[in-house]
Amino acid sequence: RVDCRLAVVGEVGLSGELRSVSQLERRMGEASKLGFERILVPATLGRGMARPPENIQVLRASSLGEAIEIALGSDRS
Repeated sequence: RVDCRLAVVGEVGLSGELRSVSQLERRMGEASKLGFERILVPATLGRGMARPPENIQVLRASSLGEAIEIALGSDRS
C-alpha cells in the first residue's frame, strides 16, 4: 500500500532513472500546503537543492525501483 503522506516529484527516463524537474521549491511548498509529510525527489538533485519546508521530510531515489520501494514503505529513510 502506498504511503498517502508521500508526494513524489520527478520525471522517469526510458531506462527507469529518475530525473529532476523545474521549480522544485515551489512544488515542495505546494505539497506542504496540501498536507504531505514526505516528498520523494530524484537523487540527482543532491544535497544543495532548494530548502524544503520544515514540516516535510525529503527522501531521494535514483531509479523507479527505489521510488517504488520507498512509496510502498520498504524504506523509511
